[in-house]
This record gives sequence, structure tokens and C-alpha cells, in this order.
Amino acid sequence: MRKTTRYPVQGANPLWQMYQTVSFWKVMKNFAVIQIARYTPFLSWKNWLYRTFLRMEVGEQTAVALMVMMDTMFPELIKIGRNSVIGYNTTILAHEYLIEEYRLGEVRIGDGVLVGANSTILPGVTIGDGAIVAAGTVVHKDVPPGAFVGGNPMQLIREASKQ
Repeated sequence: MRKTTRYPVQGANPLWQMYQTVSFWKVMKNFAVIQIARYTPFLSWKNWLYRTFLRMEVGEQTAVALMVMMDTMFPELIKIGRNSVIGYNTTILAHEYLIEEYRLGEVRIGDGVLVGANSTILPGVTIGDGAIVAAGTVVHKDVPPGAFVGGNPMQLIREASKQ
């Protein structure tokens, strides 16, 4: 089960009411910073943008590839450990708007994690240290440390080797 906090709404769906849950100006600033970071070829600059303007935790020597889309509304809920790789065109979400509620959940990506290209990480999941997420995976639940997962729905392909 993903670790999200549920916020019920009355009337129209929560996406229609989104500026009651998050400031328009925050979303605009976050969107602009994320778009600049998506195309920035210098990883150190990209991580600086995330840390400085989005209040994300990004570990040293973490590589966020071209076109990665961070959550535009709640990027401060994204934590990425050190020496991890987030593959091309991955989406990391910390919120989800449903019909009668919206949910927020912290995304934790450990140290030395590899997330393959075109993956989607949903709110409220933790990816353990040393895990590998295959390209195109929808990460809808926690990934144990050292595990290899893939697919949609995500499946455990290999557990961490016992030492």
C-alpha cells in the first residue's frame, strides 16, 4: 500500500479546484524551473535548481537525465538519495487528483538506485537503496533494497542477493 494522505473534497473534482490546494504562483514557478531543468545538460546545475527552487532533497552525484518530469505541484515531497540515476523521460509524482479526493505522498528514492527510462513513480512509494527499476515501469508500490523490478503492473523480477 502506498503511503499517501487523503484529502476529500466537496463539489467539483479536486483538479478543477486545484488552486484551492496549491498556489497558482507556486505551480507557475515550479513549472518554469522544471522545464529549465529538463533541458539542462549539466547535472550539477540541474540538481542545484531542484534543491534551491523546488526544495527537493537530491543526493550528491545523482544523475537526473534529460526530460525527467518532477511533480509540478509538490516537488518538495520528492527525496532522491546519492549516486542514483533517474532515466530519460521518467515522471515522479507526489500527488494524485481523483474524483472525490486528492492524495499527497512523499516519494523516497534511495542511494545507488537506477530508474530506467520512461518509468512513472507514483506518490507515496519508497525505492530502497541499490534497487533497479526497469525501463517503462509504473512504480505503484514500495521496492525493497537491492531488488530488480519491472513492468506494468510492476513485478518483482529478482530479490536482493543474500550475502
